[in-house]
Amino acid sequence: MDSNGPNAVLPYFSIERKDYEIKPISQGYINDTYALLLDDVPTYILQRLNAQVFSNIDVLMQNIQHALPYLYDQNYNQISLIRTIDGKHYLKINKSDYWRMLTMVPDSVAFNTTQDEGIALEAGKIIGKFHSLLQEAPLDIFKDSIPGFHDLNLRARQFTEATDRAAPDKLKDAEKAILFAKMTLEEVRFYDPGNLPLRICHNDTKLNNILFHREDKKALCLIDLDTVMKGYFHYDFGDAVRTIVNTVKEDEKDLSKITFNKGLFEAFIDGLSKNSDFLTKEEIQHLSFGVKLMPFIHGIRALTDYLKGNIYYKVTYETQNLDRCISLFAFTKKATEHMDYMQEVIAKKF
Repeated sequence: MDSNGPNAVLPYFSIERKDYEIKPISQGYINDTYALLLDDVPTYILQRLNAQVFSNIDVLMQNIQHALPYLYDQNYNQISLIRTIDGKHYLKINKSDYWRMLTMVPDSVAFNTTQDEGIALEAGKIIGKFHSLLQEAPLDIFKDSIPGFHDLNLRARQFTEATDRAAPDKLKDAEKAILFAKMTLEEVRFYDPGNLPLRICHNDTKLNNILFHREDKKALCLIDLDTVMKGYFHYDFGDAVRTIVNTVKEDEKDLSKITFNKGLFEAFIDGLSKNSDFLTKEEIQHLSFGVKLMPFIHGIRALTDYLKGNIYYKVTYETQNLDRCISLFAFTKKATEHMDYMQEVIAKKF
């Protein structure tokens, strides 16, 4: 490990001095994450924050500090930040090396995908609970840790700039994806959230950012709060649905495996409806559009990153971002085909 690796930073946090085993967790695309185990029991989560992706770590951490006190009740497990020895909520080594530590939720597990309708139902319940709890927090204290994170116009401009500057071989390999992106942008570029209320959103509610109890699979809480900031509820709705009703990994190469599982969708809606009193009629009308919007936004971001040389998302091979993009665009098509169905289910459940 390098001089600023996990072992080197542990003494700077206010934890007992024990012989912790440090185990890398490779699930995320952005930060470097490690589990600290004591006698084989996971105890803490240690993360090196990606200062290239998150240009304002102070704002990011302030948003988390604002949110965490509200995210706790009998149906929502509390997560806490571990302070440094000088009382701060994160450790800054230098301008590019930031670390934080959080408590581990005991007996918890996360899933990348599922075919279990019980898990889908629990996911809906916990996302509704997350938003219900954060209703009590004042909006104005939350700042944008990534300005324009789900801004379609910004992502379109970045995509256009990337295509203008990309290497010819990348443009050729991504030709079909680029065409789909341009066609879909024409369909959705006039989208306007109108009078929808701004909310404090998670903004990255994919299934593996939800913790479940290892035994009974009850949803416990949401994790990875780096993108907690203002947004619209259909962002969180669409992100959750795209990773729940599609039962394969996000960079699946066999497009025939990409699904829209109606049983999982209806179970998720059932769960959400149990904690949905905060939703307005206008928000409910926009939910199904979120299922089309969010995979498309993620897809165009992955495509842009591929064209720019994979500078944002972690990749294990050169064309992984292109595979992610193509898979996400394939699900965007599935969502478009199921718009009427989703509207009918949502109207019935709400």
